[in-house]
Amino acid sequence: MPRVKKAVKSRQRRKTILDMAKGYRGGRGTLLRSASETVDRALKFAYRDRKARKRSFRSLWIMRINAAARQHGLSYSKFMNGLTKANVSLDRKALAHIAMADPEAFAQLAQLAKEAA
Repeated sequence: MPRVKKAVKSRQRRKTILDMAKGYRGGRGTLLRSASETVDRALKFAYRDRKARKRSFRSLWIMRINAAARQHGLSYSKFMNGLTKANVSLDRKALAHIAMADPEAFAQLAQLAKEAA
């Protein structure tokens, strides 16, 4: 059985970590141990914040819908309830876009929600 040399694999592992740590200040970008700690921490934050970004966008959409609905004399909850009763199935992202880009269409949706409620 041939002898296994690990130099290639271990160099590959180190190179991957140091490539990910490129641009970090001081030893965090050049020394393997501190770079790997920093990269691990950065990956945890990246995973967490991908979820947080979805939450923050949803709250932004809700704020925009609420602001547009109040211009038509409805609160957010009454507007959404009216749309549900009128069987309008638009998600919050689409409603927020309509509220910003096409106020006339949003006015029609608000009227529909008022009639259904």
